[in-house]
Amino acid sequence: MNSKITKSALILSLVGLSTSLFAQDMTSDSTKRFDKKEFRTWSIGLNGGILSHYTPFNGSSNGDFRTPQESWGYGGYIKKQIVPGFGIQADFLAGKVKGFRSNVLPSPSAAQDNSSFETKIDWSAAVSANFTIANLSLNQKRNFLSPYVTAGAGYMSSSANVQNTPAGASTGYNENWFVPVGAGFKLGVSKGVNIDLGYTVSFVKSDNFDGVRSGSNDKFSYAHAGVEIALGKKGTSQLQNYSPIAAIREESAAESAELRRALSTSEQNRLRDQEQYAKDMGDDDMDGVANKFDKCPGTPANTVVDGAGCPLVAPKPVIREKVIITESDRKVVSEAIRDLEFDLGKSTIKATSYNTLNRVAALLVEKNFSLKLAGHTDNTGSMALNLRLSKDRAEAVKSYLVSQGANPSRIEATGYGPNQPIATNKTAEGRQKNRRVEFTLY
Repeated sequence: MNSKITKSALILSLVGLSTSLFAQDMTSDSTKRFDKKEFRTWSIGLNGGILSHYTPFNGSSNGDFRTPQESWGYGGYIKKQIVPGFGIQADFLAGKVKGFRSNVLPSPSAAQDNSSFETKIDWSAAVSANFTIANLSLNQKRNFLSPYVTAGAGYMSSSANVQNTPAGASTGYNENWFVPVGAGFKLGVSKGVNIDLGYTVSFVKSDNFDGVRSGSNDKFSYAHAGVEIALGKKGTSQLQNYSPIAAIREESAAESAELRRALSTSEQNRLRDQEQYAKDMGDDDMDGVANKFDKCPGTPANTVVDGAGCPLVAPKPVIREKVIITESDRKVVSEAIRDLEFDLGKSTIKATSYNTLNRVAALLVEKNFSLKLAGHTDNTGSMALNLRLSKDRAEAVKSYLVSQGANPSRIEATGYGPNQPIATNKTAEGRQKNRRVEFTLY
């Protein structure tokens, strides 16, 4: 009666555990590089193999029977992988363990040859710890070969049938504790399937497992081959076969390649912008009008041109008159200085400055004034960079005024860099005052 109750409880437990395995949450894999990764941590295995009363701890001379008779056994397990190197599994096993030639009879003799035993394992269940040698590959995230060892504790029901053995007697079904200890290795044939080859020795807490009481507990072995199938989302790796070292190396290589691509693109954009700026602000025909604003490129040397870079048909003689600069004229220039803004670190004039610069250009055309433009910077950065930036900004202002009709021969553009500060460079306010373009009418 107790045997039937125990078997029923074992079956119900295995069914409940299997149901919980298939009901596990199957959230989707993230495609983002540094998101939490998903792994297959549950698996089931089925195996078959040879049962024998021979083990590495007993042989022909120190067991109850001299000669083993190998017979087939079968088993399976359900496993939960906790970390890459450690998991817990529930095993079951059934089959027969056989042997003949009792060691209590004279050897050799006909009586010994006719003695034998056959123990039927009706059922057995065990819980074992599985220690896997974790994947430490530097290049492969999924391990192909995974050696392991197991150890645990279990409970079984078995009966022994003894023939012609004076020291033994057949038994009914007995239930005993046992300790399984094993080793083996798995071959990962795919992300979800492993071939399992292993060997287990079970230490039975009884000296009557084979029907012969000998004063020491009996043992039997199980050499098996089987298949393990991982449960979980298709395409994800098994935790026991995963190499975090190879994964980190792969992610680092991908990030490095992405950074190199970004730097290469940035450098290409910089060179393109620099080339375009040099092309736009250059003066290929040396007529004083930048290429960007020159509507008549390629004019001969020493040709007198207008503000658009086109030759004057009949240049009017220059009549020098006394220049009278009024307060109204100075106000126009002051407003242009106040409103003048450039892109950060560049000589590109912002569109908000065009209105007041247009008024300065109109003033130059109307009164034929001469104008000196002096570019200045603070002392941030190298001297060469600041000299070039101050000169470029003064030239940009000149080019804009010429594009609005001003005479380029009456505009002088000079860059002084940080050499003529009007305030201290030790404060942000002082550096802001030093970054300027001065307009001088004469």
